[in-house]
Amino acid sequence: MSLFGQAAASSSVNTTGDISKDVALNAPPEDGISDLKFSPQSEHLAVSSWDKKVRIYEINAQGGSEGKALFEHEQPVLSCCWSKDGTKVVGAGADKAARMMDLSSGNTTTAQQVAAHDAPIRCSRFVDIPQQNTQMLVTGSWDKTIKYWDLRQSNPVASVSCQERVYSLDVVNTLLVVATADRYINIVNLNDPAKFYKTIQSPLKWQTRVVTCFNDGSGFAVGSVEGRCAIQYVEEKDSSANFSFKCHRAQQTGVGNSNNTNVFSVNAISFHPQHGTFSTAGSDGTFHFWDKDAKHRLKGYPEVGGPITATDFSRQGNIFAYSVSYDWSKGYSANTPQLANKVMLHAVTGDECKPRPKTGGRK
Repeated sequence: MSLFGQAAASSSVNTTGDISKDVALNAPPEDGISDLKFSPQSEHLAVSSWDKKVRIYEINAQGGSEGKALFEHEQPVLSCCWSKDGTKVVGAGADKAARMMDLSSGNTTTAQQVAAHDAPIRCSRFVDIPQQNTQMLVTGSWDKTIKYWDLRQSNPVASVSCQERVYSLDVVNTLLVVATADRYINIVNLNDPAKFYKTIQSPLKWQTRVVTCFNDGSGFAVGSVEGRCAIQYVEEKDSSANFSFKCHRAQQTGVGNSNNTNVFSVNAISFHPQHGTFSTAGSDGTFHFWDKDAKHRLKGYPEVGGPITATDFSRQGNIFAYSVSYDWSKGYSANTPQLANKVMLHAVTGDECKPRPKTGGRK
């Protein structure tokens, strides 16, 4: 049986995707959703929220979901992540702390503090440091530092100063990418984690919202508030493959507006674990699948009923989760109780995320 009972194939010609069979997560957060991450080992999904909670759900093959665990922070939670073995979930947030729940202990309600900064922690990821015999946690904060934590110790193993507040970070293999305010992007080789391997200005001219590493660690994608995405390789020898493109824009309608375009923030970028294709999602409430190597959009999807704040693919790539809630792109006054707070599960079927077939030339 195909996931969520959907047909297993889709047309290779139609580039408009179908969201009519997407399934809503049961008992979603009660306030804005800041982050979501699938377990790398099982069909579990962690979701962090402005309601100060991190929730862990179990997802079944029909798209059904059940809450399995929950822990609280003292302030809104801005990030969540899983350990590589799938036993630990970390939340980090506005209370300047990162807190970890060890699911292998049977605990489903409390978390221990494992990291601290002098300002809110915007993002967190587990990292493998070569020559270290334990997985560590890296946290990025608005105090303009990233810190590495051995979870068996109360003090950071290392702290690295950044140029500005940390807005986003991601890690794959030995590549750690840290994006800050003022459009700085710091690249770290985890063989030498206490210094920056390279620092660049974002190729995009406006504020960075998200950075996400390629699956092979050779580069990363950048999303900005100005409806653009950039594909950037780490090494200079690959720089000819760097490019950027416009996305999450809509032509204004009505008399006299034909030349005007509404431009939306790119809030989330996720790479498919098998195919290496990727998604973008934005304030316009749409998501799209792309093939960076072919420089081609694979599918675009209708508006989902509100801004999309976070996305992730499941470990096998057969589920694409996206959160619909307010993203603060229009300030405090636009945050009303009528806005949706939900997580939707989209079954990835057929050729939705498969790379575009390479056209063979004459040999």
